[in-house]
Amino acid sequence: MDEAILQVRGLVKHYPLTRGVLFKKQVGAVKAVDGVDFELAAGETLGIVGESGCGKSTVAKMLVNLEKPTAGAILYKGEDLTTLSPRALKSVRRNIQMVFQDPYTSLNPRMTVGDIIGEPYEIHPEVAPKGDRRRKVQDLLDVVGLNPEYINRYPHQFSGGQRQRIGIARGLALRPEIIVADEPVSALDVSVQAQVVNLLERLQTEFGLSYVFIAHDLSIVRHISDRVGVMYLGRIVETGTDAEIYDHPTHPYTQALLSAVPVPDPAARAHRERIILTGDVPSPANIPSGCRFRTRCWKAQERCALEVPLLAVPAVFRDTDSPARHDSACHFAEEKHVVPSGTGSEGTERPGGPDSGSHLP
Repeated sequence: MDEAILQVRGLVKHYPLTRGVLFKKQVGAVKAVDGVDFELAAGETLGIVGESGCGKSTVAKMLVNLEKPTAGAILYKGEDLTTLSPRALKSVRRNIQMVFQDPYTSLNPRMTVGDIIGEPYEIHPEVAPKGDRRRKVQDLLDVVGLNPEYINRYPHQFSGGQRQRIGIARGLALRPEIIVADEPVSALDVSVQAQVVNLLERLQTEFGLSYVFIAHDLSIVRHISDRVGVMYLGRIVETGTDAEIYDHPTHPYTQALLSAVPVPDPAARAHRERIILTGDVPSPANIPSGCRFRTRCWKAQERCALEVPLLAVPAVFRDTDSPARHDSACHFAEEKHVVPSGTGSEGTERPGGPDSGSHLP
């Protein structure tokens, strides 16, 4: 991997649980994020997937300083963002922007599109002098595929896909190096999802962007990501390239997620193994000892309750050249082909593929 532009080390976010009215006493903590490590190279897309409540969005908010970490470090070009003064942080934050999940609530309904996209220039006036702001906003509208003449319209006059394009234009206004996309297509129709994903890919090439892309849809994550991290209950349990994760998963949780991906070919669907997890996701306020996935894992043994598995290359693969040789936090990691050969990850056309008709002109 090229030199990392962003490094996350031991990132933790705990929300205290208190008891009492006048004299509050902390009796526990919700461990939303509990020790996350990853790196992002320049021009790379890192996909983060996992069930709802696993901590993906909390990680995203900490990366852009919307949430303060309980512990850990966020290094941007070697500089720890968690230790910067407000003045120093302001100059850095323009380089790390965010695209929010809901295009309906992330835009102020009382502001015009021009004001929404141009608002970052009020905070960072050095990027665009006042006389150039209207032209820059119109250029951004054109870049994301919207008519520059829409600059005086309000958000309610646009569809969901168009609103998300406005959110992307706002994220591009300060010419950042990193964009954190927190489930940017989950609220959109499938055809519109493909258009937005294609737009993000094109903008990455044009502007030299690096993405942290968070989503539930595994097919979309593979389509856009260079590397993938799988999160479960506040920690990353497996990470590797898109091919390593999708075609050669070694962690039981990753295998269970992939087995739930719809396969359009009926013949292939009939011959694949569906992994059904038992039990519910444990509460982040009461995380199991040892391996936090053991309460739902079919491989769980006594060791899993006693030892916390490290996120590292499993011993069985360390001396091999197998694609399964990637980091996995499991004591009994083994490769398992979940998606039938020639379907799903390889044979199925992904959103925005050559036959979808969804590519932007």
